Amino acid sequence: MNIDHNTAESSAPLLEFYGDPRKASSQQTEDCLRKQGDSARLAHDRAVWRASVLDVVPGDFLSFISLMGSSWRSSVYNLAGDMLRTVDSWKNAVSYILLRQVVEEMKLLYSIAFPMIITGLLLYGKSAISMFFMGQIGKDTLAGGSLAIGIANITGISVLSGLAMGMEPISSQACGAKQWPLMGQTLQRTITILALVCVPISILWLYVEPILLLCGQDPTISSIASVYLAYSLPDLFLQSLINPLKIYLRTQNITLPFMLGSAFGLLVHAPVNYILVYQTKLGIHGIAIAVSLTDLTVLAVVLLYVHFSSTCAKSWQGWSMEHCFQEWTQILCLAIPSCVSVCLEWWWYELMILLSGILSSESVATMGILLQATSLVYIFPSSLSQAVSTRVGNTLGAGEPYRARFSSFTALGCSVLTSLLALLFMTMARNTWGHIFTDDNAILSLTAAALPIVGLCELGNCPQTTGCGALRGSARPSLGASVNLFSFYVVGLPVAAMMGFAMHKGLLGLWLGLLAAQIACAAVMIVVLTRTDWETEAERARELTGTDPESGRPK
Repeated sequence: MNIDHNTAESSAPLLEFYGDPRKASSQQTEDCLRKQGDSARLAHDRAVWRASVLDVVPGDFLSFISLMGSSWRSSVYNLAGDMLRTVDSWKNAVSYILLRQVVEEMKLLYSIAFPMIITGLLLYGKSAISMFFMGQIGKDTLAGGSLAIGIANITGISVLSGLAMGMEPISSQACGAKQWPLMGQTLQRTITILALVCVPISILWLYVEPILLLCGQDPTISSIASVYLAYSLPDLFLQSLINPLKIYLRTQNITLPFMLGSAFGLLVHAPVNYILVYQTKLGIHGIAIAVSLTDLTVLAVVLLYVHFSSTCAKSWQGWSMEHCFQEWTQILCLAIPSCVSVCLEWWWYELMILLSGILSSESVATMGILLQATSLVYIFPSSLSQAVSTRVGNTLGAGEPYRARFSSFTALGCSVLTSLLALLFMTMARNTWGHIFTDDNAILSLTAAALPIVGLCELGNCPQTTGCGALRGSARPSLGASVNLFSFYVVGLPVAAMMGFAMHKGLLGLWLGLLAAQIACAAVMIVVLTRTDWETEAERARELTGTDPESGRPK
């Protein structure tokens, strides 16, 4: 009902028309107002309300109540109904706007996450092909190669991946603040740092065989692992380029090059393995070389894109030795905590393998099968984590703390849905997943019993991983490392030891320990994000990128 209140006031009968409004009969008033219409009724009700409230004192409250004739009460009820309908309309409008914002934010998140998911699946396929060819050579080769991959992950890949994440908040916030030169300079510094870190890692890999023998490993398996690691050294240095480049492009919302490069790399990986293993008879040496050649292919595709694409023209202004060795403190203060956070989580799974080795050979084999499942599922929250890190960094750099907060909690909501789908997958695949790897009934039975627990772990793992991404985007990796240390080693490890050994739950007990760690980690992460002062984080982003708060330009 649209009412012109000015017209209503002028056309409505004044109080004098009725005499004293409190003495006017309800019938008189109702007849007059019916002729005048809704506008007159509204104006009259206002006048009666003003006159009554001004004249009535608290002692005459009962007299005031008696003034509420049926007409007056009816009008109030009608007005109240209109107000409630208006409130409902506003609620619906706000809900619609909020839903639109959530949908738009999800589109932005998954425009980054979806190509990363495809890339992750392609890399998972590359790893599976390598394992397949190891198995074709023989059982000892498979065991030695698996041991070598585990050592490479613990001592090399996790370290480089974690250190590279130190550039993530700088690069993403610089992109949001449009401080383009800072992005290219940060990329050069990170590559330089990672290349230098590869030197001591290389020495360790070259002399790993005596260390393995000292730890009581089988001599044959130790020799095979040593050979694989030695021939994987080129790939180690390639990773010092690939990891920073991936972050450099992703923080600019550029994800297509790595997806295409990974797809092309996977296409050549199997033929290269076949040629090197069977045609040239290189065996385990050939599998390691094939991995390096595949990653070199990926790197070539990405570098060609960066060189010829105009999208990187602003942020990449050529290699400069002057910038490579400057301002390392800023990067290292972020890179070292990021590395610690990643390593704490990665090393936990390797510790699970060692603990399962105390139980039985079936437990070790089952643990390997379960880790393959959780590695596959981890691709999805990991990609979402990278997406929310980019979004949070971009919005904080642009001086939009509300958008950063909204993106964080939208991503958390998406992670909950992802975790439920992961639980459903693990539960439905419990009787079929193990058959991909073995026909041993004992291992299959243990796998079927443990997979639902692994699925429950994802209820905590997905929000925890996503929350870590939000912390990285807001340049708080130290907080993420503290949360991981507390959750995995203060909560999870004692529970795993107690359930697995003291309470004789075996392998299931170890996974219950991980479940406790993931739940604790997710709970703490949600509390941290809820209590975050996003205005303060936006101020910190301006300091990190050297942006003037008034002009938005470099200081």
